[in-house]
Order: sequence, then structure tokens, then C-alpha cells
Amino acid sequence: MYININIFKRIEKKYLLNEEQYQSLMNSIDEHLEKDAYFESNINNIYFDNDNYDLIINSIEKPIYKEKIRLRSYGIPSLNDTVFLEIKKKYNDIVNKRRIEITLQEFYDYFEKGIIPIKDEQIMNEIDYCFKKYDLKPKFFVSYNRNSYYDKDNKDLRITFDKKLISRTDNLRLDYGNSGDEYFKNNTYIMEIKSLGALPLWFTNILSELKIYPTSFSKIGKIYMKNKKEEVYV
Repeated sequence: MYININIFKRIEKKYLLNEEQYQSLMNSIDEHLEKDAYFESNINNIYFDNDNYDLIINSIEKPIYKEKIRLRSYGIPSLNDTVFLEIKKKYNDIVNKRRIEITLQEFYDYFEKGIIPIKDEQIMNEIDYCFKKYDLKPKFFVSYNRNSYYDKDNKDLRITFDKKLISRTDNLRLDYGNSGDEYFKNNTYIMEIKSLGALPLWFTNILSELKIYPTSFSKIGKIYMKNKKEEVYV
């Protein structure tokens, strides 16, 4: 049976940790975790929206259903390197992410010349429909450094820690490097828990003991609001 590894369906919860909380948590959960095969990564994204920012504004309003389109790379890619063109949907807290693997040049050929990549036809058609429906354009570059773990006893439970959240609204190409403005002034970690079901009791007990609670934190939503407050948009 063929399983498409570029389709993901899961529950995601986010937490914001300061340096002290992060160190205390890691001291408590380290024995339960194993490092992911790609433990350390620099993740770079281009987020797409229209000139009214309809997708981002809709996401901020916390509807039952929301979606986003982004182009993602791990590290700074060259034109011949693999990138991921993704559509991410969330309905009633269930996240469904679908993506295709293409080269960065193939993406530019698609976006600038309308040449459809010969990849997963169903997913590409879905992404292409969204580009046309919303008249999507590159609007934000967003970068962060990620450490990834999974539970030793349940590899469906993944825990990631993102730091050094950076963004820019110009030079919106992945091959232009990861320079930009840092979102947080102090060391802050965005912990994300990704699971197919309920969290293990040992983990919920530790979170409770350390008074670490889930929060709503959309990276692109928060960056948009920060830039809007600072009157970046004209």
C-alpha cells in the first residue's frame, strides 16, 4: 500500500516558554525523549496572501476553519534544492497539512510563468486552486531555528522548540537568506506538541507542575499584528 508521507493529520498545541521554564521543562522530560533524525534545523518560509491579507486576518479571528499557503525550506536553498509547497488547514483543532516536494526553480517557474510542476497532481491542483481563488502573492518571509524530539514510547508524539523568530516583508525569496527583524526581545521558545491523540499522563503532569499552559500563537498572525501596530503596511 502506498502511503503519501507528505500528508499529515494531527492535533497541535502551542506553548510560550521563557528561558527558565524551558530549562526546567527539559530537565523534567529529557529522559522520555529522543532526538528526531533532523534534530536541529533552520526553517524558512514564504507565506502567501492577497493584498487584503484575507487568509491571515481570517486566521487571527480564530474561525472553526482556516487555511494557509506557504513555501518552506530547511536551510537557505539554491535554485536546484528541494523546497516544500504546502497547504495547511485547521478544522476544529485538527490540523491537516498537504505538501509537494519541488525545486525552488520549479516553484518560480510555477509562480512566475504558470508552469505546473509534474508532482502529486491532486495536492498541486488544490494548491493551484487556492493561488487563483485568493490571488495569492508572497507577503512574508518567516524564519526560526527548531529542535525536534519524539516520545521514546510513542513516535506519534512529537515535540518541537522554535526560537529566534525572524521576519521581513521585502526580498521575499527563500534564496535571499534569512535576515530580518526578530519578533521576541528576550529568549523565548515556542513549544509545539503534535500528536494523533491524547497526551501521555507523565507529560501532562509535568506541564501542570511547572504551570505551563497552552496558548494561541500563530507565528504569521502575531507577526502581521506586530507589523500592523508599527504601521509597516501602506
